[in-house]
Amino acid sequence: MNKEKRIDFIVHGVAASAGVAFGKAFVFQEDVYNIEKRTVLLEFRSQEKKRLEKAFEDTKADIEVAHIKLNSELGKDYARIIDAHLLMLEDPDFKKDVFKFISEGDNAEYAVHKVINKITASFETIKDDYFKERIHDIRDVGEKIIDNLLGKKKESFSNLQEGCIVVAHNLTPAETISIREKKIKGFATDIGGKTSHTAIVAQGLAIPAVTGLRNIASIVCSGDEIIINGNKGIAILNPSNETIDIYKKELDIELNEKKELENLKKFVSVTIDNHKVGILANIDDPGEAKVASDNGAEGIGLYRTEFMYFNREVMPVEKEHFEKYCEVANQMSDLPIIIRTIDLGGDKLAKLGLLDSTQEKNPFMGLRAIRLCLKYPKIFRAQLKGILMASAFGDIRIMYPMISGIEELRAANKILEQVKKELKTENVAFNENIKIGVMIEIPSAVLIARELAKEVDFVSIGTNDLIQYSLAVDRVNENVANLYDPLHPSILRFIKKIIDDAHAEGVKVSVCGEMAADTRYTGILLGFGLDEFSVVPSRVLKIKKTIRGLSFEKSQEMVLEILKSSEKQQILDAVDRFNEEFKCLN
Repeated sequence: MNKEKRIDFIVHGVAASAGVAFGKAFVFQEDVYNIEKRTVLLEFRSQEKKRLEKAFEDTKADIEVAHIKLNSELGKDYARIIDAHLLMLEDPDFKKDVFKFISEGDNAEYAVHKVINKITASFETIKDDYFKERIHDIRDVGEKIIDNLLGKKKESFSNLQEGCIVVAHNLTPAETISIREKKIKGFATDIGGKTSHTAIVAQGLAIPAVTGLRNIASIVCSGDEIIINGNKGIAILNPSNETIDIYKKELDIELNEKKELENLKKFVSVTIDNHKVGILANIDDPGEAKVASDNGAEGIGLYRTEFMYFNREVMPVEKEHFEKYCEVANQMSDLPIIIRTIDLGGDKLAKLGLLDSTQEKNPFMGLRAIRLCLKYPKIFRAQLKGILMASAFGDIRIMYPMISGIEELRAANKILEQVKKELKTENVAFNENIKIGVMIEIPSAVLIARELAKEVDFVSIGTNDLIQYSLAVDRVNENVANLYDPLHPSILRFIKKIIDDAHAEGVKVSVCGEMAADTRYTGILLGFGLDEFSVVPSRVLKIKKTIRGLSFEKSQEMVLEILKSSEKQQILDAVDRFNEEFKCLN
């Protein structure tokens, strides 16, 4: 491939970190070596164990250095990414398994190799993207230990030229930080997804990145010209002059748009005919609250708390919840912060070792979210107590996910009232009038939306799950993903019904699913009368810009037209005409 120098050769991958970059490739070659099995004689096995202990100590020291680098560059929340590596290294079961194989006569390298393969094999059976990405972390730790056993050091970035594109099979978070230190323009890797730790670091550093390119490291040579498009998830090898010119113009447009968006921070999100809506941010971690605030978000519309349950051996206690939520409150000042209670399945908590074995034949329809909390109230109470304690330090609100009926809402509120009584008895300050909301993401909840609205302070529509549950479509299943359709007539009517029913009870409605962050749907949601858009922090200003260029009256006219139709093409045509008129480009 490289000998022929095929011009404008496009490789498709995953859009891991937004932005465009072009320059010369630097291929980061990892040492490839076979882990050979050797039989260690009985009298030398204790010595082999000591060698392993030394490798564990050296690996821990390497990881701690990486932790310090991440902390200094991005702050403690990003540095916690490395905690997963440390936790695994200190896992007594991991060590026990490795020592067991050495006791049976395996050499240390092969024993580590066997245990790593055993652990990753169990993760490969899990469908969840987050857990699949953790396979790379496990392999990273295993490779570090084996490198130290063999006395090998990975190739450094000392030969990097400023402004190049790093190409590699994989990059650890620490290596990604090293890229920043060398002022690299971007990177491309064979493996990794949108939720990989390396992708998260790249997003924090604002470095364009494309992952999941399969074999990019083997078909590119150092010095080759390469373009990275982190917006579309592609790499272009040996680009022609014409292609380079096109991307230079795109980069100029990006820079100009970024400046334009920055100027919007001081303006409100109001349409050209003076209709005001709110724009809030979705976050997964307290560290993202600052990004949300810096981008002008009017609050946190969805704080996902699931990451608090990963990479640990015991459930988080109320003090941990309290501290996390106070971090967000400190960043957001007096702006509202909506905390969604745990939205994980019992099967995932069991795999994390935080619950007794819970088998789920169909986790999507199983014990998860509010159902899990009501079945295991101890988990629920710890989180509610932490939220209530933090409510004394900011405008914190509670949102229950996956509510399917009025009984679940009342059961959840009953536990909340019990926790409030406990805090009063303990003389702990909290907001006694804390606002309560529900996520509507199940068809049964849509049909009783007005009844639910009578008993809550706000409603949030989770369009991702609403579409999947309503259309019986798993959007990550490639066989049916094409059927996942936000513009399906039933979905549009469901959203309109929820908003109308909630407004009839004087309750505000937000959308926190991906529809809210997609400018193709902004006019539709606006026309439906949506009160608030809740989007990832990086989309706050983009959605604000779109809203400021729309007409609320025209949006209403457009949705009246599409609600009359049950034919997909007619809906598409009406939406396309509207978006073309108001230049709603995603």
